Amino acid sequence: MGTTATFTIGELSRRTGLPVKTIRFYSDEGLLPPTERTDAGYRLYDAAAMARLELVRTLRELGLGLADVSAALSQSATVGELAVRHVEALDEQIRRLRLRRAVLRAVAKRNSELEEVNLMNRLASMSDEERKRLVDEFWDEMVAGLDIDQEFYRRMRSCKPELPDDPSPEQLEAWIEFAELIQDPDFRALIRGMSETQAQQIEDGEFQQPAEAWRENWTAWIARAQEAVDAGENPTSPMGQTLAAEVAAACARPDQDATSDSYRRELADRFASGGDARSERYWQLLAAINGWPPVPTTQPAVGFMIAALRG
Repeated sequence: MGTTATFTIGELSRRTGLPVKTIRFYSDEGLLPPTERTDAGYRLYDAAAMARLELVRTLRELGLGLADVSAALSQSATVGELAVRHVEALDEQIRRLRLRRAVLRAVAKRNSELEEVNLMNRLASMSDEERKRLVDEFWDEMVAGLDIDQEFYRRMRSCKPELPDDPSPEQLEAWIEFAELIQDPDFRALIRGMSETQAQQIEDGEFQQPAEAWRENWTAWIARAQEAVDAGENPTSPMGQTLAAEVAAACARPDQDATSDSYRRELADRFASGGDARSERYWQLLAAINGWPPVPTTQPAVGFMIAALRG
C-alpha cells in the first residue's frame, strides 16, 4: 500500500455527503476507479479520486447522463461540448413540458373527457410541418372540384400557424383550439358550403361585382356600422339606412335594382352566410398563434348591416 492518504468508501461518503451506494455505483460504472485495493479486496480512494467524485456529482446534478460524464472524464469530449448538447436536450424537455402544461390547462378549462385529452395532446405535439400540412389538407378539401376565385383562396391558405420556438401557454391553447376547429365537421361543412356558393356565383356571373365592392369597402363599412352600434343607433335609423343604401349600390350589378327590397334581402343573406362567428374565430386564433395584432370581433357591426339591409 502506498504512503498517500487513502479513504474507504465509507470515509469517502462521510467526507462528500454522497451515499455509499451511489459511490459504489459510480465506481462499478468506471466513473470512479479505486486508487488501490486492500489485501482483502476493499476499494480505497485518494484525494484525486475525491476531487473526481465531486466533478461526477456536479455533472450529474447538471443532468448529464453516465455516458456523457464518462466522455468528459476521459476527455473524449470537452465539458463545453457536452454542455452545448445538454442545453439542447434541456430546451427540448422544456418545450415538451410547456406543451403538456398547455394541454393540462385546456383540459382543466373544459373539464375534458379522456378521449379529448388524448386528441389535445397529439395536436399540441405536432411539428411545424405537420401543422402546416393540416391546414393545407383543410383548404384542399374546401375547394376540391370547384371553380373558385383562385387569388382569394391563395390568400386564405397562405396564412399558416407559425408557433415560435418558445410559445406562450396562450399560443399553445390557441393552436389546440384552431386545430380542433378546422377538423370539426360542422365548420368544414360551413366553409365548404361557402366555397360552393362562390363557385355557383362565378358560374352564374354574380360574383365579380359584389366581391370587388367588398374588397374595396368592407373595412370602411364595418367601421361605420360599429360607430352606429356604439352610438346606439337602430338599423332602421337614417344612419343605418344610408349605410344600407351605399352597400347595396356598391354591390349591385348593372341589371340589379339596388333600391328594391328583394335585392337588399338577398344581399343581407349573402352577408349572413359569410359572417359566421366561427369563420371570424379562425382568424382570431391564427392571430393569437402567430403573435399578430388581435383580431377584434365584427359580429355586432355585421349584424347591424344585415339588419339595415333587411329593414
